[in-house]
Amino acid sequence: MRGAPYAAVLGCVLRVPCDKNFIMSHNSSPQDKSRQVLAHFNRVAARYDLMNSLLSFGLHHWWKRVAVGLLALKPGERVLDVCGGTGDLAMIAARPIGPQGRIVVYDFSRAMLEAGRPKIAAVSLAGRILHVQGDAQRLAFPDGRFDAAMVGFGIRNLSSMEAGFKEMHRVLKPSGRVMCLEFSRPVTPWFRRVYDLYSFAVMPLTGKIIAGSREAYSYLPESIRQFPLPDELSALLRNLGFTRVSYRRLTNGIAVAHIGIKM
Repeated sequence: MRGAPYAAVLGCVLRVPCDKNFIMSHNSSPQDKSRQVLAHFNRVAARYDLMNSLLSFGLHHWWKRVAVGLLALKPGERVLDVCGGTGDLAMIAARPIGPQGRIVVYDFSRAMLEAGRPKIAAVSLAGRILHVQGDAQRLAFPDGRFDAAMVGFGIRNLSSMEAGFKEMHRVLKPSGRVMCLEFSRPVTPWFRRVYDLYSFAVMPLTGKIIAGSREAYSYLPESIRQFPLPDELSALLRNLGFTRVSYRRLTNGIAVAHIGIKM
């Protein structure tokens, strides 16, 4: 991450739209879907962190700490936070990399990036965390620039999950690590039934009342059902060139953290 041209890219916020696709309508064109996604994220940005805490009963903080811990970050490393939103993962990762390390929070929504700036500044981490707006499927960085890449609750929303992982693989250095934290399906049958009831009934209503968007939180449980199971995602990561792929289930499998290493 050295050099004037690269520093110039990081010093600004790019204006490249990202297709972080909610699939609101199966009949919508990709362009319409992109506009819908951007509109929804911009609409909920101010209440996004609050909604995460409410809907997960605060568990998302623990999930994120565990997931970032799997990367075993070291002082001075460069980290890419794909679909980084308001910067929760970045703030956790900023501690182990120390003052000489840098993190790029990369997201398609300017509103999400801006919503995260105050909390990052409040804990004096602004110097370590940079913000770039752009498409996670066409990352605006040269090959082999990062020691680690992470994505938390974002890869599921890309129109091409494979393209997102390929781009992370491309920008990682040899032996660089990737971490993906994503929702999954609970392991225990009775817990799965309770979770489904909560997801399809409570989440959309809470989203409407608190964040003003029932649609965004109606999409969430359906997209989780369509997301690959942990073993399937592990196989995809291996096929894309990652090795030593493993995963850890959290809270009965509500969330799963995958880790892999670039060959």
